[in-house]
Amino acid sequence: MANVKLTMALSHYDRHIPFFDGSVQAEGIDLTVLEVGQSNPLRHGVDRHERMLQKGEFDICELSLSSYLMARSRNMPFTAIPIFPRRLFSQSQMWVHVGAGIKSPKDLIGRKIGLSTFQTTLSVLAKGDLQSEYGVAWRKIQWVVSKEETLPFKPQEGVSIQLVPPGKKIGTMLEQGEIDALFMPHPPQEVVRGSDKIARLFSDPRQEELQYFRKNGFYPIMHVVAFRDEVLRQHPWVVRSVMEAFEKAKEVCQHYYDDPNWSRLAWGRHLFEEERKLLGEDPWPYGVNRNRANLERFMGYSLDQGLMEKRLTVEDLFTATALDT
Repeated sequence: MANVKLTMALSHYDRHIPFFDGSVQAEGIDLTVLEVGQSNPLRHGVDRHERMLQKGEFDICELSLSSYLMARSRNMPFTAIPIFPRRLFSQSQMWVHVGAGIKSPKDLIGRKIGLSTFQTTLSVLAKGDLQSEYGVAWRKIQWVVSKEETLPFKPQEGVSIQLVPPGKKIGTMLEQGEIDALFMPHPPQEVVRGSDKIARLFSDPRQEELQYFRKNGFYPIMHVVAFRDEVLRQHPWVVRSVMEAFEKAKEVCQHYYDDPNWSRLAWGRHLFEEERKLLGEDPWPYGVNRNRANLERFMGYSLDQGLMEKRLTVEDLFTATALDT
């Protein structure tokens, strides 16, 4: 029997290199792996989440957890497998204008804070973490978003969300003090260029994140891998094949760091060893059972922020053949 031909859109992370260089294959599938970014331009374009959720452009796609939950609660024709290729703590992604007088999370109350979009997974996590970890009610903040939402929704009554004015860049607005803080999945370009007008909210974000990990027991999920439902109806067996390929790719990736000079970071191997001591052997687990608390907490955030249209269980999120993982 001939292999099934499918397309898969991914970001170019170290854990995805085995797909791009062909060292890992999905059994029974001729997989065309496309490097498609989201926030940063890459070879095959940007706006991966929008292209999947709005147009169904790919057979398999790395997707925003937040937007996927919204889509799932609306019965849109996409179903995920419990593979989580992107994770972030929120604390390192919270930036403030140095002249705004913000020294602690409590100082954010009543301020203007920028986001990529309100539903961006890092945005949802950061708002939820502010409230649950630091006692800062996210509803008492004025939110400014840099672009239109991937999936439209009606904000809850009393929630302030404004779109960046035409011609404005949200990173520049932070640097110039037009907004007080910015929560983004990537550092704003002004930070990358070395601006002295922007600093992290937390003076020691790694310690904040380590405390979060020890308290909650997980490294927060940002993305899932989802199929178009039509693919699953026609070829239900591909679920196991793709999941096994992701597991193999993760194992291959881990061994990259056996070479102390694989990364351009001078102390890359030292950092790898330090992380293993602090976060354990595998802070990137795949499967349903090891990620249940992580997912349930985030779904609570999504419901509280008015994004999901109905309450779902973890089992509602994934294909039936993946629920025993």
